[in-house]
Amino acid sequence: MSRIGNKPITVPNGVEVKIDGHHITVKGPKGTLERDIHKNMTVTMEGNTITVTRPNDEPENKSLHGLTRTLINNMLEGVEKEFTRELQINGVGYRAQKQGNKLVMSLGYSHPVEMDAPAGITFDVPNPNTIIVKGIDKELVGQTAAVVRTKRPPEVYRGKGIKYAEEHIRRKEGKTGKK
Repeated sequence: MSRIGNKPITVPNGVEVKIDGHHITVKGPKGTLERDIHKNMTVTMEGNTITVTRPNDEPENKSLHGLTRTLINNMLEGVEKEFTRELQINGVGYRAQKQGNKLVMSLGYSHPVEMDAPAGITFDVPNPNTIIVKGIDKELVGQTAAVVRTKRPPEVYRGKGIKYAEEHIRRKEGKTGKK
């Protein structure tokens, strides 16, 4: 029994939800999101409450039940308030700056690394060692932050690179030398 899938979703004030069969459109103060849900799941809206039901207890439907409910909840949360992901840059001479819609990073390569913001995503650089990825689509925010991180992943000996703000890098001890 899916505990997450069985929870009803409450639609917040100022958010408009439209359900067309297996297509859901959510419109709020921050923007609009659309998503197609799996054909096995049934989504119904009564008043300001959304419920997700599954046809039977097959393993595939059980896993889709909780997933579908979470995806819809994330859509409602995103259009009401944006999702953010913070990245930190560690290393001598490593820094980031925002140029228009682009993120330009100096990461120890012979050239600056430039990255365009995908549609629906904005970059914020409060200081040269911090990058904040913002957007209403949680999946796209996480994916964009992961792509930025891959430009120079943190290394374990000196801790240089781009890491998530809440991430802890386990450091390794270097060579011990001759005895």
